[in-house]
Amino acid sequence: MKETINGEAKTKHAEEEERLSGRRHLVLDYWIELLVTASPCRLTASPTGRQEKKDGLLFRSMLYMAIAAVLATAYSDSHPHHGSIVNGCSNGTGHRRVQIISRRVVVPDPLPALTSSAPETIHLTPWDLRMLSLDYIQKGVLLPKPNHHHHHAAAPLVVIDHLASALARALTRFHPFAGRLVAIDERDGDGKIPTISVALRCTGEGAELVHAAAPGVTAADIAGALYIPRDVVASMFPLNGLASADAAVSEDGGSRRAPLLAAQVTELADAVFVAVSLNHAVGDGTTFWHFFNTWSDLSRQSSGGAHGDDEHHHHHPPLPVLERWFHDTCPVPVRLPFARLELAVRRCDRRTPLHECFFHFSAESVRKLKARANAEAHSSSDVTVVISSLQALLAHLWRAVCRARRLEPSQETAYVLLIGCRGRVKGVPAAGYVGNAVVPCKVWSTAGEVTAGLGTAARLLNRAVASLVDDQKAMVRSSVERWAREPRLAYNADMLTVAAVGTGSSPRFDVYGNDFGWGKPFAVRSGPGNKMDGKTSVFEGRGGGGAMALEVCLAPDTLERLAADGEFMDAVTVP
Repeated sequence: MKETINGEAKTKHAEEEERLSGRRHLVLDYWIELLVTASPCRLTASPTGRQEKKDGLLFRSMLYMAIAAVLATAYSDSHPHHGSIVNGCSNGTGHRRVQIISRRVVVPDPLPALTSSAPETIHLTPWDLRMLSLDYIQKGVLLPKPNHHHHHAAAPLVVIDHLASALARALTRFHPFAGRLVAIDERDGDGKIPTISVALRCTGEGAELVHAAAPGVTAADIAGALYIPRDVVASMFPLNGLASADAAVSEDGGSRRAPLLAAQVTELADAVFVAVSLNHAVGDGTTFWHFFNTWSDLSRQSSGGAHGDDEHHHHHPPLPVLERWFHDTCPVPVRLPFARLELAVRRCDRRTPLHECFFHFSAESVRKLKARANAEAHSSSDVTVVISSLQALLAHLWRAVCRARRLEPSQETAYVLLIGCRGRVKGVPAAGYVGNAVVPCKVWSTAGEVTAGLGTAARLLNRAVASLVDDQKAMVRSSVERWAREPRLAYNADMLTVAAVGTGSSPRFDVYGNDFGWGKPFAVRSGPGNKMDGKTSVFEGRGGGGAMALEVCLAPDTLERLAADGEFMDAVTVP
C-alpha cells in the first residue's frame, strides 16, 4: 500500500512546517480571549456561596489550562513526538480540515457536597498506577445530525450548550474526573531514598469541552470504507499525545496540569462526532464507557429525545462506585521509587508508519466462526472445551495476521488479552466500580501452530483465559504484592512485540446505545492514543445480536495483505 489514503499525500517536512507555523500565537490568543471574556453571568445560577466557589474554580482552572497550554505548546514544538496539552487550532488537510471553534471548562453542576474545606484525595491502586505510562483512552461515536424534529432545532451552539449542561451533571456523579492528579513527595526521613505517590485530588477544576467543525468531512469519509483516515479522525479527539502521567503535578503547584477528562464535539457536513479522552490512570475501558453512557443518558433525558415506553424500557447506567479497592496486603498510598514522575515514564516512538482498518462481522458471520472453531476443537479429542464467540473471532484475526506478516512456522507469536476483575475478585463490585480492574493475559505459541486451524488457535486462547480466571484470586494477590514491592509501569511496546497481537475494549460495552437525544450512533472510532503495530480494539457490531467489529492497527504492508486475505475477508461485511 502506498503512503497515501483517499488521495491525500503530504511530505513529513511540509506537515512539520504547517504544525509549527503560528502555533504559539494561536494558543496565546485563544487563552487570552477566553480569560478576558469569562464572566460569572454565563454560569448556572446557584446560591451565592456556591456560585462564588464555582466562579473561583472556573477562573482558576482556566488560568491553569492557559499556562499549561502555552508551556506544552512550546515543549511539543521542541519535542514533536511527545504531544501537547491542547490540540492545534486546526488539523487535517485541505477541505477536510477540522477547525476549533471554542473551548470551555465544565465543572460539576451541582457541586458535590463537601465534607471538609480540603479537597478529597483518592489514592490510586497498583492497577491504576501501572497505567500512568499509557496514553489517555480515546473513543468517539458518529451520530446523525440534529434536525428540526428535536428541540435543539439543529442550532450548533444550542446543541453544545445542552451537551455542556449534561456533561456538568455527569461530572457531579463522577466528580473525581473534575479533579487533578498530584505527585506527592514521600521520601523517607533522611531524604536519601526519593519516592513519590500519585493521587487523585478532587479539586473540582473541571473537564474541557471542545467545539469543532469540519464542514468538508462527511460520515462516509469516517465510516464508509475499510481504511480509517487516521489524520482526520485523530483531529476529532482532544488531548492527543498525552501520557496519563503528564497530568500529574507536584504538590508545590507545578504548571503541567492537564484535565483528567476532555470531550470534543465536531460538526461534520452530515453528522456529529462526539469524542472523549480519559486519563488511563483513573479508569479503564469499563469506566470509560460507564461515563460515556451516563453523559448520553443525562443528555437524552433532558432533551425529550426519548418518550413513553422507549424511555421507560431504556437501561440507565448504574451509579458509580468511587471507592478504590486495595488488597489487604497492599500499602496505601503505594510509593513509587522515582524522584520525579515525568523522568520515570518512557516515551514511545510515534514515528512508526501505521495504517488502520475497521472490520465488521455480522452476527451470522460470528456464529459461523464459533461453530467452526468448536467443531475443530472437538475433533481433536478436546470435547470439554467451549469456544466463545469472542475467542473464535480473535483466533480468526490472529491466524490472518500471522499470514499477513509472513511469519515462519517456527517463529514465536503472542496474543495479549485483558481480563476483567469486576465481580471476580472479592471487594471489586461487578457493576459501577470506577478505576482500573483488568489484568493482562499473554498467550504464547508459534505461527505454525496458530495457522494450523481456527480451532487450534481458539483453543490456545480459551485455555489461557480459563487458567487465569480459575486462579485469579491467587494471581491477583501475588501480582499486587509484587507490584507494590517492585513497581513496573505498563508499556504497549513491551506487551506487543514484533510478532504479537493485542486486543483491548470489549463487545459488551454499550457503544450504540449512546443516544444524546437525537438518534443512536452508527459508527465508533478510536483516537490516536496507544496505537502501535498489532494493537486492535473490539466493539459490539452494528445492529447487536452478537455482531462484532475489530479496529486493527498494523504496519502498512501487513494491513494491505490482511485486507486482501480471502479467508479472513470472507467473514467480513464490507461497508
